[in-house]
Amino acid sequence: MDLIISNSSNRPIYEQITTQIKELILTGELQPGQKLPSIRALANGLRISAITTKRAYTDLEAQGFIETVQGKGSFVTGGNVELLREERRRQIEQRLMRLVDDARSADIGDDELREMMDLIMEGDAS
Repeated sequence: MDLIISNSSNRPIYEQITTQIKELILTGELQPGQKLPSIRALANGLRISAITTKRAYTDLEAQGFIETVQGKGSFVTGGNVELLREERRRQIEQRLMRLVDDARSADIGDDELREMMDLIMEGDAS
């Protein structure tokens, strides 16, 4: 599992870890039941505090993406497909909102934007 931490980011390190692990789960790179590195191993690999890694794992567990079994480790949850879909929908909605904002800044009307989207989707179906 390759995570990239940016010290120059305005986002806290634990949040960067949380976001990247969620993305790996959502894309299927991390499969249900797959064991995650231990808190200490991930902290050592990223050269950060174990407390920071624990915070990321705690957040992921609270959101239902992972589960921790005492003495065995942390694992990707398997039965929460709807949660994963909803998270993916939320991410797509955020991207679409940025797209609409960009289009409006470029003085592209709603009808033209829909037409562009239809053409892209038609081209994707070929």
